[in-house]
Amino acid sequence: MARIPYIKEHEHPELAEIIAGIRARRGGDLSPVARMLLNSPPLAEGWMKLFTVIRQQTTFGARHRELVIARIAVRNGARYEYHAHLPHALAEGLTRAQLDALRDWRKSDLFDAGQRAVLSYTDAITDDIIVSDEIYAGVRALFDDRQMVELTATIASYSFVSRFLVALQIEPGD
Repeated sequence: MARIPYIKEHEHPELAEIIAGIRARRGGDLSPVARMLLNSPPLAEGWMKLFTVIRQQTTFGARHRELVIARIAVRNGARYEYHAHLPHALAEGLTRAQLDALRDWRKSDLFDAGQRAVLSYTDAITDDIIVSDEIYAGVRALFDDRQMVELTATIASYSFVSRFLVALQIEPGD
């Protein structure tokens, strides 16, 4: 159970405009994350704008995006994040076996060289913050300047998401 109560839409008519904007961006439903964020309406609006860009306007590839999100979720124990993105990851061509192997991906032969470079970069940013020149070079060879900025922002942003979810105990099924 979440540590802070989720906002109930019917109890907050003053949030109708913000909720309508979230619904428009997210396809109708108010996720547990959105209902939690609505405890701070300005934060909810900013969050939704940022993650709409990350999910819909980045150019480095949806399969890599979902790989990054799934790895961060596994690494940080953010079960909600993992379950929320599982259908997207599968739809983008990741396999269930790959997703199951993410906990110990370095020992798996299910990831190609590009995916391994992205996963190394993800782990470096998520765990170490400082990225070695070797890891950076491996991923930089795959992406142009814009894509590197977008990939890095996606990793940093979803690391932020996982920490938010875990700290407030937002879980699947909420």
